[in-house]
Amino acid sequence: MANLGIPSNTFQILEKYNFNFQKKFGQNFLIDTNILEGIVKGAEITKDDCVLEIGPGIGTMTQYLCENAKFVIAVEIDKNLIPILNDTLSEYSNKVIINEDVLKLDINELTNKYNDGKPIKVVANLPYYITTPIIMGLFESHVPLDSITVMVQKEVADRMKVGPGTKDYGALSLAVQFYSRPDILMIVSANCFVPRPNVDSAVIKLTLHKEMPVTVKNEALMFTLIRAAFNQRRKTMVNALTNAGINNVTKENVLSALEKMNLPATIRGEALTLAEFATLSDYLS
Repeated sequence: MANLGIPSNTFQILEKYNFNFQKKFGQNFLIDTNILEGIVKGAEITKDDCVLEIGPGIGTMTQYLCENAKFVIAVEIDKNLIPILNDTLSEYSNKVIINEDVLKLDINELTNKYNDGKPIKVVANLPYYITTPIIMGLFESHVPLDSITVMVQKEVADRMKVGPGTKDYGALSLAVQFYSRPDILMIVSANCFVPRPNVDSAVIKLTLHKEMPVTVKNEALMFTLIRAAFNQRRKTMVNALTNAGINNVTKENVLSALEKMNLPATIRGEALTLAEFATLSDYLS
């Protein structure tokens, strides 16, 4: 089968199937063999790995994954791409193509079926509007995961890595860092895609922690507090949390917890570390 990382082969397939890009799915296909090889290398895909690929498109990345992994589960939401994938991946027996919205799939079930419940690696080229729900969905469902290597908008990758006190620091930074170690592997120019997006992208690898960096009694409550703090990031923690209508979280409780933590009553969410959010959550639970 022709290597789809080579632009002329991609254009040939798009023409053969008279394919129209769907804006609602945020479709941008990668056409750069160096980047594709870099992703497989960075994700450390080996013949022992079962890989979940989210949004395979026409199968460009999937070809590289099938060459390097034991098995590939390719989940594509756009039904118009399924006949193309059946064509471009016809040579590979170590794959399954699923036409579904990944947010509606039971990934634990897929992991059990195709990898005996052992940790999988996720590789994806995600449209920016769905990056956070997909990554959070993978984390919060406690799917057995080894790592998530994703191509995202560059500024989203930056947001995943930053610490307290910066304007990009927020709920996504804290969630990613609670579950994983984020490493930006490469910056990818908009010119490496068809159609060309308006922004540059980055490949970021999230390696799941073997041991959690902080312990917290109630993980769900901690994330409720984090979301509330950043939903109104101009407000103090006290006001943001008491306005959010969280069970048993009152102004008095929050002030008392901050006092025990030696933090000022005027502090905002963007100044708290992950460990401090965990402590605050423990006090409030």
